[in-house]
Amino acid sequence: MTTGALVELDVGEPAQDLPASTRWRILGYLGVLIVLMGFGAPGGGLIGVPVSFFLKNKMHLKAHQVAMFYLVSSAPVYVSFLFGFARDRFSPFGMKDRGFIALFAGVCAGLYAAFAFTTLTYVSLLVAVLMLRTAFLFVSSAQRGLMSTIGRQHVMSGQASTAWNIFDSIPVLAAYLIGGAISDALEGQGADHAERLLFLLGAAIMVALSLFAMWRPRVVYDNVHEERRSGVHPWEDVKRLVRHWPIYPALAIWLFWNFAPGSATPLQYYMQNTLHASDAQWGQWNAIFAASFIPTFMLFGYLCRKIALKHLLLWGTVVAVPQMVPLLFIHSATSALIAAVPIGLMGGVASAAYIDLLIRSCPPGLQGTTMMFSVALWEMATRFGDVLGTNLYDHFGSFTVCVIAITVVYALILPLLLLIPKRLISTADGEVAADLE
Repeated sequence: MTTGALVELDVGEPAQDLPASTRWRILGYLGVLIVLMGFGAPGGGLIGVPVSFFLKNKMHLKAHQVAMFYLVSSAPVYVSFLFGFARDRFSPFGMKDRGFIALFAGVCAGLYAAFAFTTLTYVSLLVAVLMLRTAFLFVSSAQRGLMSTIGRQHVMSGQASTAWNIFDSIPVLAAYLIGGAISDALEGQGADHAERLLFLLGAAIMVALSLFAMWRPRVVYDNVHEERRSGVHPWEDVKRLVRHWPIYPALAIWLFWNFAPGSATPLQYYMQNTLHASDAQWGQWNAIFAASFIPTFMLFGYLCRKIALKHLLLWGTVVAVPQMVPLLFIHSATSALIAAVPIGLMGGVASAAYIDLLIRSCPPGLQGTTMMFSVALWEMATRFGDVLGTNLYDHFGSFTVCVIAITVVYALILPLLLLIPKRLISTADGEVAADLE
């Protein structure tokens, strides 16, 4: 297998560092795109949190049943690399990424509107989430492919990762704060009425996203050049991807980082059933957790232009390994909210560094495929980790075993760092590796 190159392109110009003003304008545009997508995402956003409360409070499902719902409803995401491959090879309306976003955001809006007037049952909710996530994967592949391409072509993968993480945190914060409060407020209302309001809100957000994608700011799209040769058979691209060694350690690290057995459904049930936290407090915990990542995301954004990625990967991982240990010391909903702060802070540098690594690891012209591979791994790791965590929690009747399992998995990332090609991580943002200049 080839070792790959940080800035090697099949077609186009050599990598170059853009002026700071241009970088900020590009990241600002991408930030708006990410925020709109985050609010309207069927697997999260303003929809995801209330759906989890529907399953728990309205349908009275047990922890392992909720985990299984998400495991099944995530089926399209397990093959999300196929959507990324479509992004890399096709260009709807001749608009490339903008075409994918405009078209399939519109499809999502139509699906949201249709399901808003469907009677809420377990089956109808499952079908709705499956169809919406399928359409949304085309939108996600375009956004991720575009951001990765810009990060690679202009040696700003660390800044792209920082912006990606920070802007993505905004809808997550709002979703948990608003979603939990909405669930509490709608507790006395019919489930069908609540579902209708939420799905119509999702439709409105996706219409806004589709319209936003029609805009073509020159500062963004004039700084993206084609990396693919025309007429290349799909099988040649598949072979090129398989032979590209850098993607393997990057994806393996991403898999381990997101396989956190017990951090989702078991933690929710532990907080609400054992610590007697309300829906709003569960939302607040997740909001505090997500917000606490932001300061260390910003720290990474500052350091990534001064320190080589290899150092940020190592120290970010060392700090992140015991990330969930503070959960061993919570004995009330209030103490859980306090513990969310150090837990979030400890994960920020590692999370940003891993996405930086993924961007640098993409083979030229196949950014969409590679980044959507990471989405598939994220989904599988999250869902299967959740299933394992719920079984551990149900079997042992203690959340402590989940914390131990998460810490062991995170520790396994350290030896994986040794497998990364050295020249891939030997530079800081804005630098081109010496042997590639």
